Amino acid sequence: MRKIIIAIDGFSSTGKSTIAKQLANKLNYIYVDTGAMYRAVTYFALEHNFIGVDFFHSEKLIENLDKIIITFKFNDIKGFAEVYLNGENIENTIRTLKVSQYVSPVATLSEVRRKLVEQQQLMGKDKGIVMDGRDIGTVVFPDAELKIYMIASAETRAQRRFKELKERGDNLTYEDVLENVTTRDRIDSTRKDSPLVKAEDAIEIDNSKLTIADQLDTILNLASHNISK
Repeated sequence: MRKIIIAIDGFSSTGKSTIAKQLANKLNYIYVDTGAMYRAVTYFALEHNFIGVDFFHSEKLIENLDKIIITFKFNDIKGFAEVYLNGENIENTIRTLKVSQYVSPVATLSEVRRKLVEQQQLMGKDKGIVMDGRDIGTVVFPDAELKIYMIASAETRAQRRFKELKERGDNLTYEDVLENVTTRDRIDSTRKDSPLVKAEDAIEIDNSKLTIADQLDTILNLASHNISK
């Protein structure tokens, strides 16, 4: 049975990672969360005081990119690969609203994107991979056999993200999360380097009213049909 590359793109909080993880498990494929990679770089920038409320020393971050080593290690108990930065497990740390507030400016840097895209392309050289992000079907794997573009209203996505963060104990408001979602949408869509756009051959899925099971069934059917070609 042939192996393919499945690229899943879309705005923040559309549930790309959740579906991608489950899809990879069903197909016995490797899953790569590229958003976590950009979050890891953002966490590094925050830890080294390269970025903050009213400043971004982008040149400092660029100078230190060679000190950033991002890896994924499978957690048998949780059933998915967690992200590590220079050997430290930062899976939970990078999911906070604080990191979310700064990840889009970091992701606009061409130097950061080049570094991570090179790593992502190496990960997919043998295919059999599910990768989600903002530019997977357009930049990282423009020849991917299956491209999915996931959308949902900003309000729906903010509500999902708000619920997730509250369950983790974060102290915030729905308005805070909605503002973060809409700001990231604007930055991701208008950045000069690899903006978020739908690939011409991508299949759009609006999951505003779809359950995770419905989404998984739809994409799994598309993948199975493609694999059997």
